[in-house]
Amino acid sequence: MKIKRVGSKSASDNFIETPVYIYKDDPNWVQPLNKDIEDVFFPGVNKLYKKGTAARWILMDDEGHLIGRIAAFINTKSSAGQPLRVGGFGFFECIDDKDAAFMLFNQAQKWLISREMEIMEGPINFGEKDKWWGLLPLRFSR
Repeated sequence: MKIKRVGSKSASDNFIETPVYIYKDDPNWVQPLNKDIEDVFFPGVNKLYKKGTAARWILMDDEGHLIGRIAAFINTKSSAGQPLRVGGFGFFECIDDKDAAFMLFNQAQKWLISREMEIMEGPINFGEKDKWWGLLPLRFSR
């Protein structure tokens, strides 16, 4: 498996398309609008980029097939005044594979720790609180 940080238009497109491949045989899955997800990661639309940052990754199997994705966020406005520095993760989608899932979670955790975060919570959205939110706090052990 290979994890790749989203930094190009093609990788961004792959980030959007990953769940399409994962859930292609699930009749209950409803694809969100691509633009709604793209807007979260577009600084010209998402005002949280003024005081925060985000990163995204896609995961591919050895044949290059998309098998997972995750994003990590830091919103300095919402973490101000908190006793611990909190970052978030979201947009997690993964095939049913524990190693693949942990690879994605570890990548988000590593990125947040490198930015001095002490807690990772999610799934959350780097944007409005009416979409893609939940809560699963994870305190980092050092």
